Amino acid sequence: MNNIVTLLSPLLVAATITATAQTATTDSLHSGKKLEQGQHYDFVAQGNPIIKHHYTADPAALVKGDTLWLFAGHDFAGGQKGYKMKDWLVFSTTDLKNWIEYPVPMKISDFAWAKSGDAFAGHAVERNGKYYWYISTNWSGIGVAVADRPEGPYRDALGKPLLTNKDCFASTHAWACIDPAVHISDDGQAWIFWGNRECYYAKLKDNMIEIDGEIKQLKFDGFEFTEAPWLHQYQGKYYLSYATGFPEKIAYAMADHIAGPYTYKGLLNEIAGNSNTNHQAIVNFKDHWYFIYHNGGINTDGGSCSRSICIDKLEYRADGTIKRINMTSEGPFNEIDR
Repeated sequence: MNNIVTLLSPLLVAATITATAQTATTDSLHSGKKLEQGQHYDFVAQGNPIIKHHYTADPAALVKGDTLWLFAGHDFAGGQKGYKMKDWLVFSTTDLKNWIEYPVPMKISDFAWAKSGDAFAGHAVERNGKYYWYISTNWSGIGVAVADRPEGPYRDALGKPLLTNKDCFASTHAWACIDPAVHISDDGQAWIFWGNRECYYAKLKDNMIEIDGEIKQLKFDGFEFTEAPWLHQYQGKYYLSYATGFPEKIAYAMADHIAGPYTYKGLLNEIAGNSNTNHQAIVNFKDHWYFIYHNGGINTDGGSCSRSICIDKLEYRADGTIKRINMTSEGPFNEIDR
């Protein structure tokens, strides 16, 4: 049974609103009934896609203790022919199977400067006891929001963009300044990568809301970048994964330093079913590595503009390269010890 639960601090008291069937709860959420502050919605992932009562896209993930936090873009409805995205969503799990959805943590209208009205891809990180969610807005720029808890609510930390198309000096198209990805390296330095067609990177100041120094463009042999950069580390190496081509596949490269030089290593996964775009998060959760992505796999209204987040295993070879992702309907949802 799926429940909408009210949180009463410091006690967790269930169930002010309880659905008698999954379909009834799903219908109510699809019909526009939003979770209020203090409520959450419990559900069980039944294979991939993991979330079937919303259309979700552009995943980012953060692991805090025994909990994986999933930050998602929100395609407005099924059967869309264009990208209508007005808010972001946040979920958590301790075992990949049982999930909690929280009230909408942030809307595009929270960023008064974002005249595009588009809530595009983002990435959240923790620093100094705060949570920073970097978001893109199509042509209005990249912003940053801050919260005291991973589930929010978040507020605009700057009142203006952190980055705009003026910072994308090698680009001429309107949507160049999108898809931020932030990574904090072992020495404590925070970096931000972003872009469409051209990939840019820079250091962040310790306050996480200002660029520190020069913005640079990333280039290396074999780098055919479309969008969706993601950085992670494994056994002393830096891994840059990104969408390539269109329809998009995910490729990756490796380096000894976050700023490179990078060596292209090949594709990670093929075109994700029924979706022109491909956008990934890669995380280590409870000693297992996971590849989180989206496809257009909800029947019958899923598609390139009505996407759905999935999770599958990611495995390394002995030399540190990554095996090709096997995208599955079942997912890895029985691996984690509860």
